[in-house]
Amino acid sequence: MYSGDTPRATGGRAPDAFARGAWMPMREYPESEEVDFAIVGTGAGGSPLACRLAEAGFSVVALDAGPFWRPLEDFASDEDTQAKLYWLDRRIVDGENPLELGSNNSGQAVGGSMVHFAMVSLRFRPEWFKARSKLGYGADWPVDWREMWRYYAEVEDALKIAGPVNYPWGPPRGRYPYRAHEVNAPGLVLARGAEALGIKWAPTPIATLSAPRGRAHPCVYRGFCVIGCATNAKQSPLVTWIPRAIRAGAEFRDLAMVGRIELGQEGRVTGLHYHRNGGWRFQKARNVVVAGYAIETPRLLLNSACARFPDGLANSSGLVGRNLMVHMNQAVWGTMEEEIRWYKGPPSLALTEHWNYTDEGKDFFGGYSYMSQGPLPMAWSRNLAVSRGLWGDALIRKMTDYNHEVGLKIVGETLPHPDNRVRLAEETDQYGLRIARVTFSQGENDKQLVAHSLRFMRRSLEAVGARDIWAQEDDTAHLMGTCRMGTDPANSVVDPDGRSWDIPNLWICDGSVFPTSGGVNPSLTIQALACRTADRIRALAARGEL
Repeated sequence: MYSGDTPRATGGRAPDAFARGAWMPMREYPESEEVDFAIVGTGAGGSPLACRLAEAGFSVVALDAGPFWRPLEDFASDEDTQAKLYWLDRRIVDGENPLELGSNNSGQAVGGSMVHFAMVSLRFRPEWFKARSKLGYGADWPVDWREMWRYYAEVEDALKIAGPVNYPWGPPRGRYPYRAHEVNAPGLVLARGAEALGIKWAPTPIATLSAPRGRAHPCVYRGFCVIGCATNAKQSPLVTWIPRAIRAGAEFRDLAMVGRIELGQEGRVTGLHYHRNGGWRFQKARNVVVAGYAIETPRLLLNSACARFPDGLANSSGLVGRNLMVHMNQAVWGTMEEEIRWYKGPPSLALTEHWNYTDEGKDFFGGYSYMSQGPLPMAWSRNLAVSRGLWGDALIRKMTDYNHEVGLKIVGETLPHPDNRVRLAEETDQYGLRIARVTFSQGENDKQLVAHSLRFMRRSLEAVGARDIWAQEDDTAHLMGTCRMGTDPANSVVDPDGRSWDIPNLWICDGSVFPTSGGVNPSLTIQALACRTADRIRALAARGEL
């Protein structure tokens, strides 16, 4: 079995995700050749951008610190084994509410965190793009929701999102490309509770196939979605953007840890230093795009400090690493008399966005959605031990209820605050690079949102007759902010196109550019922004402004 410690994308070929042991031809660029774009990271930001730029005729090299997995042969139905998908390198966390990093927010693989994401694919509420102007909190995005709506539709089609015919929240939209999945038993518990409380619910739009697509089969409802899909039903970059990008001429380099971006004498970046095959190498590039997500992106920029930019690249505003945001991810759990078997199917097949689109009756800014849950046995037992304090015989007895358990979990907006941030620690990693120090503390608004959600979800489970109801009060998911986009170089890191205000051929394309977090999973918005950035780059190139 492949151990993930030697590069696979070499010798003019890359793994073919759709067949065991198969390969697809891949163009390789000499390191001495100045490629148009070197992209750091291949997740929700880097892989769509690499795809769209390669299809537009640009020469592209995309580098990722993680392995290039073959889902059909490398992914096991084993929770412990699949921890290999997470970014588990050393990081330091502090603040009043230190973040737990790893399985729920950090991936280390070609395809990024989307290789183990829960596939929930939701659009932002239009007003969130002007949160400061329209809703009185956070910051405005420098993009218009109508423009984003077009890119959302493009991404939904690229991933063949399976969703309901009529989605009950937000402006009118076209139909989802694939039909919604049948709602499983835990989803129906959410539905019954929502109806009892007089609010709307819907089948969750998710990026896993409800019908065949090319060489990919529809979902077989194994329930192992968040530890790597072994059937290719999940539409992660491994089976969508990356094969397209390679066919269009992009090169992907796996197990390539980028350590520093090089700045030339004229104030433009000239390429990047990366570690692969046991040594440091250098790739020349006309443009560098950082797409390492909200911790590794600022870490790389700060580690690239030089005489001209002693505080790190793209950091004249002093905001690189600041305004880190997460999603509140608290839950309410209970036990039903009837069997639920919540492990059958994707973990979140039903949801409500009621508190994203309703502003009345709130004592907090922002919003939250909540979804049905289906944790696997090891994850559930850890949760019972850590969050409820059950050990030994008490834990064993509670695990006998596993097939009767239900849960509701929020994706709740946190407000940006400059003291929530990513800095460099003095400690170094195996490459000699300073590791990230991640500081996070909940604000009063965050705490009020959580309290509201826990009360409401408890009422929902009470309404359907659940017993032994309890709240998990400390959990987070996703990572956003740290390199926000804006219209003023004094209070943002990149412009509306994702271009550094300080260095014209340095770009950022990932969730770190989010000015606010919204109350939905971020992957669809990151991919939509990546497609938009690709179009902006094409337009700038056509005008000779790259």
